[in-house]
Amino acid sequence: MGTPDPSRLLVRMEKITKRFAGVTANQEVDFDVRAGEVHALLGENGAGKSTLMSVLYGLYRPDSGTLTVGGREVSFSSPRDAITAGIGMVHQHFMLIPSQTVWENMILGVDGLPSVLPKRAIHDRIEELSQRYGLAVDPDARIWQLSIGEQQRVAILQMLYRRANILVLDEPTAVLTPQEAERLFETVRQMTSEGHGVVFISHKMAEVMGLSNRVTILRKGRHVGTVDTASTTKEKLAEMMVGQKMVFKIEKKISSPGRPIIECESVRALNDRGFPAIAGLTLSVREGEILGIAGVAGNGQAELCEAIAGLRRVESGRILINGADLTNSLPKKIIDGGVHYIPADRKGTGLVPNMNISENSILKRYWNKPVSKRGFIVWREVFSFARDLVSRYSVSTPSIGTPVRNLSGGNLQKLMLGRELSDSPKAIIAAHPTWGLDVAATKFVREQLLAARDVGGAVLLVSEDLDELLAMSDRLAVMFKGEVMGVIENPAGAPIEAIGLMMAGTRMEEAFASAGKEGRSA
Repeated sequence: MGTPDPSRLLVRMEKITKRFAGVTANQEVDFDVRAGEVHALLGENGAGKSTLMSVLYGLYRPDSGTLTVGGREVSFSSPRDAITAGIGMVHQHFMLIPSQTVWENMILGVDGLPSVLPKRAIHDRIEELSQRYGLAVDPDARIWQLSIGEQQRVAILQMLYRRANILVLDEPTAVLTPQEAERLFETVRQMTSEGHGVVFISHKMAEVMGLSNRVTILRKGRHVGTVDTASTTKEKLAEMMVGQKMVFKIEKKISSPGRPIIECESVRALNDRGFPAIAGLTLSVREGEILGIAGVAGNGQAELCEAIAGLRRVESGRILINGADLTNSLPKKIIDGGVHYIPADRKGTGLVPNMNISENSILKRYWNKPVSKRGFIVWREVFSFARDLVSRYSVSTPSIGTPVRNLSGGNLQKLMLGRELSDSPKAIIAAHPTWGLDVAATKFVREQLLAARDVGGAVLLVSEDLDELLAMSDRLAVMFKGEVMGVIENPAGAPIEAIGLMMAGTRMEEAFASAGKEGRSA
């Protein structure tokens, strides 16, 4: 690749090492960012990407190595130091205050403000940046009133307002519609054309290949290599990430759907704030099929999963499981009815962090034989079941006695997946099952869900990864504000533009007409 021009280097990280309680997260890692480029950072879960960027952003101090910004060696004690040096980071979960307005969030932490805030000048600066980078927002809107895509614009504008010259974007498209993602890419291209440097962290290979100029790969805390994007392929990048060749194509048999297993009839439910989250929703999931649910986060997907699983009260309508009305039944009754739930929140809902693998493995079966007998747990059977689950689902752990809080995200997901699929349930609710997972763990999870579908399981798959939904789903429902905009019978053949319009609130017939293609409703 040649020697980089020192005049174009905005940041250089040399031999960065960071350890935590005997675990080496980064081992002598080199990384740099040049003016006018998008530098992608790839690696499996636990490869050290977040740690390296936390060092750059001043959240961690390295144990050894040097950090140079603008040709001057620096040592950051906090993110404030990094921001002062021109480094901004937009986290996957935006660091905004929901109750405050856009303009109030914009000046949080800004030094040197007068006692009487110059609201007009702040507004003018926001509007100037908005027009310059195509990030339209209302300065007086409160954050909680904005869509996820609009909140991301605010988070980026916040960094630009503080005159950041280097911007770190962590999984920036995870919660965006295709149209919003493309607008984000246009903003990034505008920024780099003006000399900004952008670090792009993503597990979506197509985005990395389409947006970045260079890619750095980390594996097990070490720098594997840095390559020019134009001279590589996603297959080569994946091989560098995991240390072996990866096959991206999912082998998917033709589905033969049977009778409905999950039926939602005019279901209405409220969110945690008491506002309508599901608005008269009707859909069904049949045995032997995967029904995908697409939609921008916060449009009722989470509440739908919880209502079916018995974790959220249904205000009106019915939920039938295998023909039986189980509306507002206890979760145990729904589990006994054959419905298993893989929640998005692994540690908060799916697993108990302080309990070990053996204990977590039987959370939904401790009242059943053979792990329970006459009201007592038979630990011999528990240990046997846990060892078999760890083996079959490739959970990497020192022992079945290890607390699950010590497992990586991928291994947490495998453990939860194994627990839910181990006894061939009639129906599986899978909410964001590959969220934040690397390519190898993602492939494993998808294969297991397809295997469950192939033996007759009814799979409800909720995801914000549209590529995943198109590849996995036999049918695809799109949700907006608690309603189904339509159910697409052939997701793989549907135009992305139409799905994006549906995610933004357009009914299927109109969306497909706008995209120049006719759709059908189930």
